[in-house]
Amino acid sequence: MQNKALTAFVIEKIEDMKGRDIITLDIAEKSDFADYMIVASGNSSRHVKSIAQSLITDCRAEGVEPLGVEGNDIGEWALVDFGDVVIHLMTDETRDKYQLEQLWE
Repeated sequence: MQNKALTAFVIEKIEDMKGRDIITLDIAEKSDFADYMIVASGNSSRHVKSIAQSLITDCRAEGVEPLGVEGNDIGEWALVDFGDVVIHLMTDETRDKYQLEQLWE
């Protein structure tokens, strides 16, 4: 799956799981580790973990394996790394605290 197609697929799946405030950042010119970063919020730690697990399952069903998953045990901030597309799922409190989007704009 190409980067743009994977990005669109991931966004659709996050929306299906009722993820909120989805932001897509094109970081290809600023980074050598990924082309796109997706940041989204979940309503609770359990919701963040559920979205992350669903993304992993749905992408695997499409033949796309994550390179890594971090933070899904706690759920305040889960990172799912698909290589050129990296997804950050956070609770509102964690997202407000770290303001990840501001670092890449």
